[in-house]
Amino acid sequence: MSTSPILEVRHASKTYSGTCVLSDVCFQLHAGEVHALVGENGAGKSTLIKIIAGVVTPDDGIQIFFDGNEVQKLTPRKSIELGISVIYQEISLFPNLSVAENICKGMYQDAVVDFRKMRKTAQEALDLMGIQMDLRQRLSDISLGKRQLVAIARAITFHSRVIVMDEPTAALSSSEVQMLYQIIEKLRSQGVGIIYISHKLDEVFRVADRISVLRDGLLVACDQASAFDEQKLVSLMVGRELRFLPMHSQHIEPDTVLFESRGFTCEPWFRDISFSVRAGEIVGLTGLVGAGRSEWAQTVFGMNKAQAGDVLIHGQSVTPRSASEAIERGICYLPEDRRAQGLFQGNPMYKNISVVALQKVLKNGLLNRSLEISATSDYIDKISIRPNDPTINVENLSGGNQQKALIARWLYADPKVLIVDEPTSGVDVGAKLEIHRLLRQLASQGVCVILISSDLPEVIALSDRILVMRRGSLVAEVQAAEATQEAILAKGLMG
Repeated sequence: MSTSPILEVRHASKTYSGTCVLSDVCFQLHAGEVHALVGENGAGKSTLIKIIAGVVTPDDGIQIFFDGNEVQKLTPRKSIELGISVIYQEISLFPNLSVAENICKGMYQDAVVDFRKMRKTAQEALDLMGIQMDLRQRLSDISLGKRQLVAIARAITFHSRVIVMDEPTAALSSSEVQMLYQIIEKLRSQGVGIIYISHKLDEVFRVADRISVLRDGLLVACDQASAFDEQKLVSLMVGRELRFLPMHSQHIEPDTVLFESRGFTCEPWFRDISFSVRAGEIVGLTGLVGAGRSEWAQTVFGMNKAQAGDVLIHGQSVTPRSASEAIERGICYLPEDRRAQGLFQGNPMYKNISVVALQKVLKNGLLNRSLEISATSDYIDKISIRPNDPTINVENLSGGNQQKALIARWLYADPKVLIVDEPTSGVDVGAKLEIHRLLRQLASQGVCVILISSDLPEVIALSDRILVMRRGSLVAEVQAAEATQEAILAKGLMG
């Protein structure tokens, strides 16, 4: 690692409408270093990397140096020209273009594109990463995990000297995560500096040379990764000690089956899915990416049409034909892809929350905005969404706070059955614990909760029972109190 930093930020501050979101932060990155940036949602991480990317204009007083030279008025174009690439948590690629076109977009300025040359360049980037992908396939037709890898390949193609990875494993399978670790090692050996942002602390300790901790817009710690352990890091991030303990229910009603999936089938994604959930129970549904978990949830929610089987509530068939019908039946679904399937972009937070139960905010048959804002504010307070402003555009929230806004939506809907798909993806440790407690609180009130998650410690800690899917079928059921990560993973791999 070089002694002088490739990138240095001094005295970075940013204020929005009188609210300080970043205060006098200094940050350095060396060539060949992986510098992890951690903190709760709203701590200032996104603002700092957007300043580095030239997307956000900082307050006066900042200094930015690249290779020891001060950079004036950093813009997105200037940032790219310097060799800075940012891979955002919400992937900003072109879904209607091919894999090769996304990797090389902006590289060739000729009026006539040489597609053979483009595919050769893209293939070289994928070969360097050690992955195989159909270069002609349209981006919208591949998984979120593969799109993340395409974004990394794009950064490699542009010979970036600094790469910012914001929650890079959020949509990756376990094998793709291992592949990412290998890619990071290759980039490090080539002298690329990497800023790594993740709420998964095991990943942080796996890849980071140094760690910087932000809390409430302030830099509260920066040291070698070896100077921290997980509990110390969590305490620095949230300003208090947190403990994750199993939360199995003590009050499940033994004979009260609230929800049932009976012979539910939607080929080619899943077939003959049959299980029941009792009132007050949390059932974990896990398995490898591609096992059919999300597709099953979307079909239960009326987004896809089932080919066979039924959904029952209290023994009565209620198989929804649409999402609105599912909500009427008391079935709510928190999707894995919050931007594409959850949020109403361009709308304030209060509208995103109230949309599922507008009858609660009618006055004389008309929507009452002040009542709508007041009603949703209670839920914003309940799960600590920051900033605490129901009128803020949901696009201006951090990824974790967007997720919490969607959870507030379904709390507002008074669900009978709540299906949550990767509910803590991109959420900080403090918010993760809050979400766990909210789900357990809902269960204690008689709601049946179905937790879809690839985070096995989360599934084991929160669930009462665990169901394992493999290639579209249920292959195992275990009691969470008796489960181990190794046993669940083995069942998901081998059935």
